[in-house]
Amino acid sequence: MISPLAYVESGAQIGNNVEIHPFAYIQKDVVIGDNCIIYPHASILNGTRMGSDNIVYSYVVIGAEPQSFHFKPGNPVRVTIGNKNRIRENVVIAGGFIHEGGTTIGNKNYLMDRVHLCHDVKLHDCAVIGIGSILSGESAVYTHAIISNNAIVLEKARIGRFSLLQSGTRVHKDVPPYVIIGGNPATYNGINTHMLEKEGKEERILRHISNAYRLIYKGNFSLEDAIFQIKDQIPQSQEIDKIIDFVENSKLGIVRRMKDPE
Repeated sequence: MISPLAYVESGAQIGNNVEIHPFAYIQKDVVIGDNCIIYPHASILNGTRMGSDNIVYSYVVIGAEPQSFHFKPGNPVRVTIGNKNRIRENVVIAGGFIHEGGTTIGNKNYLMDRVHLCHDVKLHDCAVIGIGSILSGESAVYTHAIISNNAIVLEKARIGRFSLLQSGTRVHKDVPPYVIIGGNPATYNGINTHMLEKEGKEERILRHISNAYRLIYKGNFSLEDAIFQIKDQIPQSQEIDKIIDFVENSKLGIVRRMKDPE
């Protein structure tokens, strides 16, 4: 299943039933799992470890040298990719050199055209990254998050699970779980009801999430007091626990600005 027009260096480990199309380039220190498809002109560079059932489209570069002044050219980098990811045309995924596993992509993620993942990004599972969006070094995107087109996530910022970052938004602080964030400067625009309903969350849970964020964004509290009020007033659930844990463990602080009333 490897085209004679593809260039696969000796030493690359290629799994079963892998398709490698003409003009793809695979370096020697690469592992590609079973049932992957590598389309023409894709480049998979040293340090990449890829699971099974991934599709890598044309002109993708995986394992690119980090664009960081802290990286010393020639040092090894690592990209760790799980299973069933779709990586569309012109995506660039830089290798990581700071954290174990380097730049890490989980399972069932969808990266659209011209997405750029910088060094040591951590992308969890089932996330969607829209056309032209950029994830800066050491940022993280949690499960089922959606980043719309041309958004920018700055260094070390975290995008919480089931959150939605709207088109063109730029964030330099953490985006907590289940919320919609948009605009510049980034503002809170409510909870991501549509996605939560698709996941089968009960109306009761949606109401509790909404009330928790009402205390954070609409109450006249400091963030610490808002968390205290949530613990005191909102019934405990897995979703509320994740909100509290995310906010309490935020190193950058969360996006706090609320959308101005129309």
